[in-house]
Amino acid sequence: MSGLREQQKAMRRETISRTALGLFETQGYQTTTMEQIARLAAVSVPTVFAYFGSKQEILLEKLREADHRAVTEARRRLPEFDDALEALCCYEAHLTDYAFEVLPAPLWREILPPLLPLLGAEQQGVPDAYRRVNDALVNELKCLLQDLCDSGRLSAGLDVGYAAFLINDYGHLQLLRLCSREPLDMAAHRADVRRFMGFILAGMQA
Repeated sequence: MSGLREQQKAMRRETISRTALGLFETQGYQTTTMEQIARLAAVSVPTVFAYFGSKQEILLEKLREADHRAVTEARRRLPEFDDALEALCCYEAHLTDYAFEVLPAPLWREILPPLLPLLGAEQQGVPDAYRRVNDALVNELKCLLQDLCDSGRLSAGLDVGYAAFLINDYGHLQLLRLCSREPLDMAAHRADVRRFMGFILAGMQA
């Protein structure tokens, strides 16, 4: 019986989440209310709040899942690549693809601009919920970079913490630039990512 209850709770949570994401896409994140989500999901408002404390939590749960999938897949594929550039481009490709599986470009255009000025080393002003998701991604990226160090494809003395921060921080700007154009120019985006990754790998010293 307890197993059935857990299954029902999981299905209800997924229904609420899927309903919310649909509303975010059709009418925008800012204008969507928890009451609208409850009504369309055919549950009460208290039920929605029992599963998610805010609509932001609904959004961030899906982003966290997408981020984790991207890093996991990139780490799984590391043996395929002889150099760090290909591995990092693979990571970014998965991250972008999964990001768009969760949220369409118009929604990214809505939520990214208010966040970009708040990001940085201190993340001052970044909402706690987003900071936790962002920190989790940076920590997973550190593991990927450490894998590359351990395999000899990156310097053993690399500051993986700062490298992960830099790649993630600039990645937000690259994603916004990608979303700002319709239709999405994925080829140009991939080329820009490759140039950026190649630049930080090569450095500026002679």
